[in-house]
Amino acid sequence: MPVSTTYPGVYIEEIPSGVRTVVGVPTSITAFIGRAVKGPTDDEDPVTINSYGDFERMFGGLSLISPMSFAVRDFFLNGGSQAVIVRLYAPVDETHPGIALIAADTLNLKAANPGKWGNNLCIRIDYDVSQDIADRYGVTLTDLFNLTVCDKGTGTIEQFRNLTIIASPAQVDLVLANGSELIRVDGDLPSTPPSKSPDATSQTMWDVGNYYTIAPGADVTDGINITSANFIGGTLQTDKKGLYALEKVDLFNMLCIPPYTLGGDLNTTVIAAAATYCEARRAMLLVDPLSTWTNKTQAKTAGAAISTAIGTTSKNAALFFPRISEVNPLRNNQVEDFVPCGAVAGIFARTDSQRGVWKAPAGLDATLTGVLGFSVQLTDAENGELNPLGINCLRIRPAAGPVVWGSRTLQGDDRLASEWKYIPVRRMALFIEETLYRSTQWVVFEPNDEPLWAQIRLNIGAFMHDLFTKGAFQGTTPKEAYFVKCDKETTTQNDINQGKVNIVVGFAPLKPAEFVIIKLQQIAGQIQT
Repeated sequence: MPVSTTYPGVYIEEIPSGVRTVVGVPTSITAFIGRAVKGPTDDEDPVTINSYGDFERMFGGLSLISPMSFAVRDFFLNGGSQAVIVRLYAPVDETHPGIALIAADTLNLKAANPGKWGNNLCIRIDYDVSQDIADRYGVTLTDLFNLTVCDKGTGTIEQFRNLTIIASPAQVDLVLANGSELIRVDGDLPSTPPSKSPDATSQTMWDVGNYYTIAPGADVTDGINITSANFIGGTLQTDKKGLYALEKVDLFNMLCIPPYTLGGDLNTTVIAAAATYCEARRAMLLVDPLSTWTNKTQAKTAGAAISTAIGTTSKNAALFFPRISEVNPLRNNQVEDFVPCGAVAGIFARTDSQRGVWKAPAGLDATLTGVLGFSVQLTDAENGELNPLGINCLRIRPAAGPVVWGSRTLQGDDRLASEWKYIPVRRMALFIEETLYRSTQWVVFEPNDEPLWAQIRLNIGAFMHDLFTKGAFQGTTPKEAYFVKCDKETTTQNDINQGKVNIVVGFAPLKPAEFVIIKLQQIAGQIQT
């Protein structure tokens, strides 16, 4: 800021450079929506996980009721690094919410979230408490108690010491709400602390009779199968539940919605709504093939009218065929067919980290880990019938094994002649859009004139040039590869009067080499003409 000159001497004034670094957003955060055996539901915030171990701990791991669990496993197995989980739960009816209730003497408790897993919860109360804590909170020693909760299904134990029912930092309902993944207080706090559990040695403390648990005959279930109504029905959009629970997520780049049941299909209305939502959030929807596509002909017939068969021809969606064959450890390692969306999303993430979002997530490097084969084995000729329809094929290639062998969006049908034909082109545009949207928020309310426009050109230009040097664009010079315009030509006086500043960014995208043509010709050796 300008200095105030009051005394004779030398003054130092720092001048802002106008440089605001534009940092590219992540490109492979994948959202999964579906059923799980435990964990927070769409009533709460979606959960970000960074490994399949996180999913096992928070959502219970693989389950036959959860196609999503297998898709998440495949995602991390194939190179995925970060996922957002939205768990949907459909209770049997309103009178059976599916949450296990436990009466620990005077203290009413409940499982942290619905599901049969809550039937395994056990609670112990003891009074090995601290006088120092009682003095600090201004309560008596008899007001404090310890609570230990055990999930006998997984062996997970949580212990909370020096709790109280009196208003204080150690108030039991507040401590459990903020610190426990297993248990919550149900309803109001009691007027007296709960009685201690029977004394037991460490070897027998979780034997029957030494703890509080759910009442006999009060077992809860895992609910019923989810339907399209759990994704897009009623007031879910307003309530930010179902598909729209992702409104509570700052950023996701890909969306996977496995079918309602193993071996089943997703309703086309859900696919259509998900594609529309992905367009609004600048994300890609990965669409699975129908279970009825058991050969090339059925896929080709559907591909001829893909909007009817799938529900969308969105430029922000891509379809992969056929389903993948993997072992199911929950059924004695029998080989079964699963939807490919999770594994393909992992390939997207792996390609982004190794090569960049501008590289097509397909080819001999796009090998599918954990995949034994496919539900339909395709030949080159059959692949050639499906590819022009915008159906990306999964193939077995010699030496490489199972790979992704297609990289078109659902506007990749040759008859559409869309500029968003290819997945890497569309994803590159979404990456630039999301990055610039987030990195130009500082422009709002700035004086709308040439100094501002110059800063915009400088900062966005630096970002685009960095992409150019990494090989993200066509062209051998920056002028051929991209441009950034923000001046009196893009922003007229009328725009200024309306409070608008117009920034025009263009880039020359790299497109994948789908067809490699080798021309071979014999030459006449020693003949002279």
